[in-house]
Amino acid sequence: MSGRLTLTKWAAALSVYAVPFLLCALLLPMLGSRGGESAEVRAFIFDSLRVPRVWLGLLAGGALAVTGAAFQVILRNPLAEPYTLGATGGAAVGAALAISVPGIGVSVGWVGTTQLFALIGSGLALGVIYRLARRPHGISMNVLLLAGVTISILCGGAVMFIQYLAAPYDMARMTLWLMGSLKVVGYQEIVTVVLFLVPGLVLLLSQMAALNHLSLGDEMAAGHGVEVGRVQRIAFVAGGLMTAGVVSVAGPIGFVGLIVPHAVRRLSGYDQRIVLPASFLLGGSFLAVCDTLPRLVPRANEMPVGVVTALIGGPLFIRILLGPRR
Repeated sequence: MSGRLTLTKWAAALSVYAVPFLLCALLLPMLGSRGGESAEVRAFIFDSLRVPRVWLGLLAGGALAVTGAAFQVILRNPLAEPYTLGATGGAAVGAALAISVPGIGVSVGWVGTTQLFALIGSGLALGVIYRLARRPHGISMNVLLLAGVTISILCGGAVMFIQYLAAPYDMARMTLWLMGSLKVVGYQEIVTVVLFLVPGLVLLLSQMAALNHLSLGDEMAAGHGVEVGRVQRIAFVAGGLMTAGVVSVAGPIGFVGLIVPHAVRRLSGYDQRIVLPASFLLGGSFLAVCDTLPRLVPRANEMPVGVVTALIGGPLFIRILLGPRR
């Protein structure tokens, strides 16, 4: 009976979060139309610019939100988010090198130079952090958090040094990349995100029940038969994969992985079997809407989405923090 009740609750909760996700996918590409273009131009703008941009927002926001939800559990830190573990810093260094060093033109299939270097930098940063935090019994969460913050600071210093040496045009390109953007043409970048998103999401969702136990503490989870070290490693690898894929294409986009899991828990409780998939759906909807809003405002149509999420996410997070006190 309880199993059927849990399944019913799960399906009902996800159907609520799926509605804005699907509405964003269907309606957002149609917003912001402007007259004066020919039918061919309008078709190109719709098919090659607006639809891919919305889907990139849905997938990237979902990946960041579900990763943030998992990291907040394994790190037992409500302020944890995907970029806590240094993936963004490593990707930023790689992207800055690709932009500033002349003559670099390496690409692998549909993965361009900047994306490839960002992926490599993100992977190296995550590898170093994992090596520092690895212990015989599993991963030290305290060391993982501290190592992630330290690597992020070091990478930030490296990016500033590269910007100092770069030409003005290259420095402007780096600054725009660091703001985060969903501006794409076609579906090549979306394929890159999907290649990292699918395995990472499958791994994370396979650990939903174990994360429920882990949220009670390592000792309690181990007493319930959960292999704590294995679950931590899977969550770290899965979240790192998804974050690296998103950052390589869209750059660093903050606050999505921080505020969306908190909002989902406020609305639906703390059952990770609901929190993780609901975070994916709500996070995707949130980022797609944040990317669309500036394009409805004159002179703000190409504002980087990272700026929008910071302006909206900061006050929202403060509101979430103050809510329980009332």
